[in-house]
Amino acid sequence: MAAENSVVSLHETPFHRRSDADQKRLKDLGPDRPDLKIQQQTKDRGRTYNRSFSSSLYANRSWLAGCSVSNAFFCFPCLLFQSPGTEAMWKTTGMRDLKHFSEKCKKHESSRSHLANSMKLTLLGRLSLAEQLDAGYRISVRTHNEEVRKNRLILSRIMDCVKFCGASELVDVVASFENALKEHLESATVFKGTSQTVQNELLDCMLSVVREQIISEVKSSDFLSIQADVTTGIGTQSQLVLVLRYINGANVEERFFEFLPLQSATAESIAVALKDRLAAILPGEQRSKLICQAYDGASVMRGAISGVQKRIQDDYPHAHYIHCYAHQLDLIMQQATSHLVKVRNFFSDLGGFDVFFTSSSKRTDVLDETLARRLPTARNVKWNFHSCAVNTVFVHKYDLIECFGRIRASGGFDDKTSQEAGGHIRLLEDPDFNFFLHLFNRIMPHVDLLYAKLQKRNIDSVHINACIQQFQKDINTIRDLSNAMVEQHSGSEAPRKRRAKKEDDLGRIAEEVCDTIIGHTRERFAFIDHLISATLLQGPQFESYVNVFPEVALATTLKAYPMLKGSKLKTELSLIYGTEEFRPCCGAVDLLQLFMENNLSEAFSETQTLLKILITTPMTTAEAERCFSTLKRLKTFLRNTVTQERLNALAMLSMEKRLVTDMMDFNHRVIDKFSNLKERRAKFLYK
Repeated sequence: MAAENSVVSLHETPFHRRSDADQKRLKDLGPDRPDLKIQQQTKDRGRTYNRSFSSSLYANRSWLAGCSVSNAFFCFPCLLFQSPGTEAMWKTTGMRDLKHFSEKCKKHESSRSHLANSMKLTLLGRLSLAEQLDAGYRISVRTHNEEVRKNRLILSRIMDCVKFCGASELVDVVASFENALKEHLESATVFKGTSQTVQNELLDCMLSVVREQIISEVKSSDFLSIQADVTTGIGTQSQLVLVLRYINGANVEERFFEFLPLQSATAESIAVALKDRLAAILPGEQRSKLICQAYDGASVMRGAISGVQKRIQDDYPHAHYIHCYAHQLDLIMQQATSHLVKVRNFFSDLGGFDVFFTSSSKRTDVLDETLARRLPTARNVKWNFHSCAVNTVFVHKYDLIECFGRIRASGGFDDKTSQEAGGHIRLLEDPDFNFFLHLFNRIMPHVDLLYAKLQKRNIDSVHINACIQQFQKDINTIRDLSNAMVEQHSGSEAPRKRRAKKEDDLGRIAEEVCDTIIGHTRERFAFIDHLISATLLQGPQFESYVNVFPEVALATTLKAYPMLKGSKLKTELSLIYGTEEFRPCCGAVDLLQLFMENNLSEAFSETQTLLKILITTPMTTAEAERCFSTLKRLKTFLRNTVTQERLNALAMLSMEKRLVTDMMDFNHRVIDKFSNLKERRAKFLYK
């Protein structure tokens, strides 16, 4: 079926036979500009010239239209109005002469009929020139626009308040020093702007504008990755969060997009919800942009047969699955600290300190006087598994002994409290406990450092690989020092044979803990399948790649990402490996910035494409976890009835406030949307 604004449609149903609404819609649509199959061969002075259609011919000529049926150019205004004197070539038969294209266009643009038709099209839907020149009308327009300016200013101030805290109470505070807003709130009768209905409409418009901006950035980027996770809100409603990761200019962006309510947290319902949103973000022709999907390690997400990642990959074949590396590090530490009885008992005892003080405010007062700080809870919390508890007890061990001693000596506590305080003193003086405290005080800072690096938004797989290798070296160094640590913390009061046996046991346990961490790290963080592409751009390996090119890694990369051109990529990589200036680069982001700053993008086009893939690939779902933190702040027990639309709008304003601030025309775009939602008594659109 021909498009409404196509030449064929206008020939079948002339413009003057259409309704006013159809005519205005045609004006908004503008000319149809398809690709034409025009080829022309001409001879001049014995030489032959071949000319063919180019889309650049449409440039700088807003009136030019094309017809894919007749393969000819037409004048859109003349096609619509067909004033007397208009050449048939521009309204009926079409123009196909490419040799004299520019001359004929210039001649037509200066013709009287074209100017008349263009003026009619411009004035379509507006008042006549005579009415516009009328003095009374001009005064009414000026008055109307002044009222609109004032209304938009007031609405903009209200929007700033909503953006700041999502509540109308701040409006009264701003009104105390904003005279225009104060006067409006005191005298407004038609539109005050503080009702819940207006707030919800404004929030909907804000959410729509931010989403449109995010989608436009995604469309201009080369690749896209998604992060998704599921949690249960305060109202026992499962919420799926969707986060988009892409490169915008020279920056890596991770944008919150939406909280999606789920009827059930099954693989089918999650996959259906994600596919529905992805269809709106990536239309059919852009589906190949999705290169990665990152989730946690739950079976419903990672299942290779019927999990979410498999269902998404069925529709988006290049969307490779990433199991969040931060979650995997958490699992590594859980395994290392729970499979040995003595280590598990150590962390159980460590958690007893916090339980002792939090069970009584009287005990907490003594702790505050002695330590001037509270003890962190030792529990399986992601990102800092037991680390804070280990560090606090290690640093303040003697202060804790003093605190427990004061509790026993004060006489103001019951026998049970004194008994427990004495037990904690003996525990803090126990050689085995001190050995494990010292051991994990050495291990945990390296774990925290790796956690911190994994949670950075601009992290890439190349940099992560280097960080993991350094982490393994640090843990191996601690393993080598385990015997010295045993000798330092072994008790001297035990007989020599018993002490030697205990030292052997502690040394064996320390080595086993370190071996477990190193082994699971090597197993879980093995760069295989599509992740092996990161090994192609590791700076420290460039020198060795000069002698032995990584053919297997390149073949695996090309299989995972068929959009890459293998021969050109291999040539570019060979040149990079042999150039010493590239070797100091410690990550894909650094190398991409080097290309962009030195105008090497065109020369290393395939390598740059690979870099963008690596940078766009998220190695963790940390941003999704941050979104859940915002969700818990927004949807509390007292605000349990907040609607899903309002929740998404408030979450977007909270998490993407930098994006909102950077959009200079944000308020104007929101006001335009708000004014077009429905007919309003208050005026917000200029004449």
